[in-house]
Amino acid sequence: MPRYKLTIEYDGSAYSGWQRQDNAPSVQETLEIAAQALDGAPAVVIGAGRTDAGVHAYGQVAHIDLVKTIPAGKVRDALNAHLRPHPVAILEAEDAAPDFHARFDATSRSYIYRIVNRRADLALDRNRAWRIAAPLDADAMHAAAQVFIGRHDFSTFRYAHCQADTPVKTLDSFSVSRQLDEIVIATTARSYLHHQVRSMVGSLVEVGRGRQPVNWIADILKAADRTQCGPVSPAEGLYLSAVSYKPRAA
Repeated sequence: MPRYKLTIEYDGSAYSGWQRQDNAPSVQETLEIAAQALDGAPAVVIGAGRTDAGVHAYGQVAHIDLVKTIPAGKVRDALNAHLRPHPVAILEAEDAAPDFHARFDATSRSYIYRIVNRRADLALDRNRAWRIAAPLDADAMHAAAQVFIGRHDFSTFRYAHCQADTPVKTLDSFSVSRQLDEIVIATTARSYLHHQVRSMVGSLVEVGRGRQPVNWIADILKAADRTQCGPVSPAEGLYLSAVSYKPRAA
């Protein structure tokens, strides 16, 4: 069976998340229905990461095995035709090695979190960003966030029902930047704990509002205590922006 690597964009507002659910729509199920319409047989779509309800993606990656051998460009176009009018799009389809695995072969996952820092309500970005009316100090947030980089016990920023074997993760990068009214938080790591990014963002906003000093983030990280975490930021501002892989030998 030919295997294809898919790069996927989606608006997660209407979905229960990436993973297939028994009683709620998911991105995975939507893709599998489209794939079955294309291939004429049931198909399983394996994603690089399981985004939560309301979380979006600019660059989710998945793999799929089809019965038919179809040029990759036609796989992209045919899947997109069957996906309409759902807010899911295949940006790219590529021929993949039979042993390529979208989840286990990934070397890093990058997320961004969008905050619109203005008093006016959101019109175009409703359900696609977190609006905060109070002024935020993005420079203070960035300075505070630098303690996240490296290998740490992130228990403070771990969801109570997280199923990861260990709270220890290694973050490769973490930045906070402002452009006009928008603050963008960007991070890259091999993997994350459940709700880790949203928990970190929510705590950083406490610094940005001036409710906590810059060194507070270092203190609560060191505490490794979930009760020390700030409010968890809402899902609608979070995007899986990219998934990286090692180049395969020719």
